[in-house]
Amino acid sequence: MGLMLRYALLRHECPADYRDGPHWDLLLERAGVADERRLATWSLLELPVAWRAPSAWRAPGARRAPGVSRGSEPPSAVEVMAIALADHRAHYLDYEGPVSGGRGEVSRVASGALEWIEASEALLQVRLLDGPLAGLASL
Repeated sequence: MGLMLRYALLRHECPADYRDGPHWDLLLERAGVADERRLATWSLLELPVAWRAPSAWRAPGARRAPGVSRGSEPPSAVEVMAIALADHRAHYLDYEGPVSGGRGEVSRVASGALEWIEASEALLQVRLLDGPLAGLASL
C-alpha cells in the first residue's frame, strides 16, 4: 500500500479586527512534496450543503443565496467559493489552538484520508476517503 495522504477541515475563528472573518480552512496533503509546507489550502466562507451537518460549522455572518431560506436549500447546491491560500505546514493536520501573529484560533472539525484524482491548472479533484466529508471534491 502506498503513502496515506490526509485532509483536514479547520474552523478558523479570527479576531474582529483581522482582515478575514471566521471561515474554514480545507487542507489537502500532497504526495511527493518533501517540504514541510505540503498542504494545498483553501479558505471557505461557507461549507457545501453536503458538509453542513452541524449548523455551527457555518461562519457567523456568512450569507445565504438570495431566496434560499434555512431548511429549504436544494440538495444539489454543493458549490461554494473557495479561495486558494499559500501552502500550509503539515502540522496543521493535527493542530488545534492559537494561530501565530494574533490571527485567531483553529479547531479541527473533520479529517481523514484522501486520494488525488486530478491536479491540473483547470481542475483539482480529490476523493476524501473517510471521515464526515467522504466523497469527491473538486476545486
